[in-house]
Amino acid sequence: MAKCFPIFRKENESVVYNPDELIDLFLDCTADGICIVDMENRFIRINQMYTKIFGYTEEDILGRTFLEFPNPVEVVQIVEAVKLGKAFHNMNTQRNHKNGNRIDIAVSYSPFRNSMGEIIAIIAIYRDISESENIKRELKRTRELYRLITENTADMIKLYSMDKKIVYASPSHEKGIGYKPEQLIGKTVYDLILPEEKEHFDRICNAMIETGESQLFQIKIRTGRNEVIDSETTISPIYSEQGEVESFVAVGRNITDRIKNDDVLRNLDRLSIIGQLAAGVAHEIRNPLTSLKGFSKLMKNTSNKEKQDDYLSIITNELDRIDMIVNEFMSLAKPQAIQFERESLGSILESTVKILHPQALLHNVQIINHCISNEIELLCNPNQMKQVFVNFLKNAIESMPNGGTVHIDVLKQEGKKVLIRFSDEGIGIDSELMGYLGTPFYTTKDKGIGLGLTVSNKIIQEHNGTMKVESEFGKGTTVNVELKYI
Repeated sequence: MAKCFPIFRKENESVVYNPDELIDLFLDCTADGICIVDMENRFIRINQMYTKIFGYTEEDILGRTFLEFPNPVEVVQIVEAVKLGKAFHNMNTQRNHKNGNRIDIAVSYSPFRNSMGEIIAIIAIYRDISESENIKRELKRTRELYRLITENTADMIKLYSMDKKIVYASPSHEKGIGYKPEQLIGKTVYDLILPEEKEHFDRICNAMIETGESQLFQIKIRTGRNEVIDSETTISPIYSEQGEVESFVAVGRNITDRIKNDDVLRNLDRLSIIGQLAAGVAHEIRNPLTSLKGFSKLMKNTSNKEKQDDYLSIITNELDRIDMIVNEFMSLAKPQAIQFERESLGSILESTVKILHPQALLHNVQIINHCISNEIELLCNPNQMKQVFVNFLKNAIESMPNGGTVHIDVLKQEGKKVLIRFSDEGIGIDSELMGYLGTPFYTTKDKGIGLGLTVSNKIIQEHNGTMKVESEFGKGTTVNVELKYI
């Protein structure tokens, strides 16, 4: 074997390195930690990367045996096997740094032979894999955490592909809707929701894809027990590396009991309204009844055909008036199926004002409805919206015991939204009490039950709207409702 080699030549000159210098260059330039142990288990060489990985310098380690340092038990057996010519590659293990910290290492052991092929030492190559192992452990821990969450949460978690097929379902579905997870894999969302909900779900799904934002909605689901439940569900997009939505996750919960409780509260609030309006309606009906009695007697006491026709016309008009009052009153009292339909905002407000007209007369209050156009249409439940508006107007009337005026204004906003504003000239609300508004059963009225604003706010939220109350003590109150129109 040649003693020296001409390498790394510059132009017109020759630089010669001997083998020891070459070994030093190689050891110092490699990205791995390297140590060489002789056949008596003594360290004879280490490189700079070995020092960086383990913290031991040449002064700390050269001439000492590896048995003097903490090592896994199997290292002794491995070294003896290498002395017999066996090699070990990329063995993941943990070793101690000089400071006592545990580090993750990938190590390879190979026999070091001379030119005669005799094994004269053992070479060990180390690579610090602590960072990648920590990532793996964190990933494993996160996966385990997600597994524990999905397997123990009461919420129903599903992962959908973009063609709306279920690729994962949490165990909670068995208790929630009577399906084992394996029964749901491969089904589409349309196999679970009611047929009439398909358009609603597609609209929500498209909104999620277009905006990239999570969508919260309510939907009806048919269970494995052939029951129908109400589910509150959030769907969120999952993106590919290219930034495209490749799947989405749905988290749902059974809110059937909550909806029933909400319905009870709404009915309680509606019955309270009806009871408080009854006196005004009775007063409004009494006036035409008085006319009916009087003109009926006049008809009996006259044989004049012309007068009888006049009296009959008046009686018919008064009956129509009674019919209108009763119909508007009953529309508020009848059961309200949760079903959305197209309805003119103007007609809803006009009907609401008619319902409150008797109450307003009793309190010497004038309601001025500035919305005279029917061009704004809502996708809503008309009876529920009437209940909301009746609450606002009734509160306004009761805040003006000495009479006054309530203004209803309608303003179009950007983004297909409409602002409905109810403004009164009442006593207003103290700033200290504003924070309690909307709290269930909190009321400032002697005969109130404290559900009006709570129920109203819930209904407005279900219509994807917002409600805001502005008030100043002694100067009146304004309720702003913002809704989407079609």
